[in-house]
Amino acid sequence: MAAEMRLPAVHKFISLPTTSQSQDDKQLVVPGEVITSDTGFMRGHGTYMDEDRLTASVAGEVERVNKLICVKPLKTRFNGEVGDVIVGRVTEVQQKRWKVESNSRLDSVLLLSSVNLPGGELRRRSAEDELAMRDYLQEGDLISAEVQSIFSDGALSLHTRSLKYGKLGQGVLVQVSPSLVKRQKTHFHNLLCGASIILGNNGYVWLYPTPDQQDEEAGGYFTSLEPVSLSDREVISRLRNCLLALSAHKVLLYDTSVLYCYESSLSHQIKDILKPEVMEEIVLETRQRLIEHEC
Repeated sequence: MAAEMRLPAVHKFISLPTTSQSQDDKQLVVPGEVITSDTGFMRGHGTYMDEDRLTASVAGEVERVNKLICVKPLKTRFNGEVGDVIVGRVTEVQQKRWKVESNSRLDSVLLLSSVNLPGGELRRRSAEDELAMRDYLQEGDLISAEVQSIFSDGALSLHTRSLKYGKLGQGVLVQVSPSLVKRQKTHFHNLLCGASIILGNNGYVWLYPTPDQQDEEAGGYFTSLEPVSLSDREVISRLRNCLLALSAHKVLLYDTSVLYCYESSLSHQIKDILKPEVMEEIVLETRQRLIEHEC
């Protein structure tokens, strides 16, 4: 019976510039901690008044907008906003709609009228389209979509009217905290390492082989079932472990941080990335490169 033993290693100390530390310092609070005694501030989400003192009701980061103070929770369900990109899983096919699990408090809704018809055809949805809903999407299918609106109860209404959205084919789903996904102009990236990534605002990240032809989709419902090469699978597996390492050390996830972490991990085997000492070394090097990039 083989046993693996790991000895503690001495890590090199990476000094961080004092300027970036002072700029990135955030006020973190725990439930019951007094944020301010000044009565001139307005109470926002995650706070309550306790004897004229503004107090935190959740653990998180204090955000101030003029006179409004709120606490953004460090660990929470996804609170969607219009325009957010999400990755979700179809849980139920209903009349003229699909229910989608999107890591939010309530299941999201994808209406039949909010999807592209195969071939990009533009017309009113008929009874035949309603009967063929399972030909488009069925239970268990993964999709990428955009938040179109928010219902009064907080449920999200989705749409897939762009060809970049739709049913997802072969790839790997990684779940992280929604608070770690950095908001950007685009959440679809073809990384230089040979794979593509969809960074869902809801904390669901999709890794997949970069397609050879981008215009191959038929209304967002074409999924390639061709065998994935070993080299592509290795790249995706390494990226998946890098995402878990960054998430464990609470590093913001965006295309640059993921790529830097991938490059820092190349000196290690894929299975070793999740070992605590290797993970710490890779993340420290990634943070250093990100700081140098910002400077």
